[in-house]
Amino acid sequence: MNKIKNIESDPVYRNRLVNMLVDRILKNGKKSLAYQILYQAMKRIRQKTNKNPLSVLRQAVRGVTPDVVTQTKRVGGSTYRVPVEVAPAEGKALAIRWLLSACRKRSGRSTALRLSDELMDAARNSGSAIRKKEETHKVAEANKAFAHFR
Repeated sequence: MNKIKNIESDPVYRNRLVNMLVDRILKNGKKSLAYQILYQAMKRIRQKTNKNPLSVLRQAVRGVTPDVVTQTKRVGGSTYRVPVEVAPAEGKALAIRWLLSACRKRSGRSTALRLSDELMDAARNSGSAIRKKEETHKVAEANKAFAHFR
């Protein structure tokens, strides 16, 4: 049985989602640097959109969260990609991972700027992370015939 980790909220926004994001930004255990990056990104989002950066973040994560993913399953010597529904917590974790990988692939300046751009794009329903979600859904749709192998 999987034990779900209890996630505390961050000091500034008092939000669990922010803390999950910080934990994924984290490199080499430098949490204060991860917080700094995220808060800079949030500040930039507020300046650019004049909206609450927390709602932009929520909207971005909601937009990127997948409904179904494919898992590989071996049946009788051949491998199938079987579509499987995603639990909400797992979907949120996937969304955060995709947002950060899309942010890291972006060219240019500091991580904070790239992250803020990617979050704003995702909130507007565009950007690499959204494309990744749509691609995943397409693959799951194409392999719907193998759903009975679940």
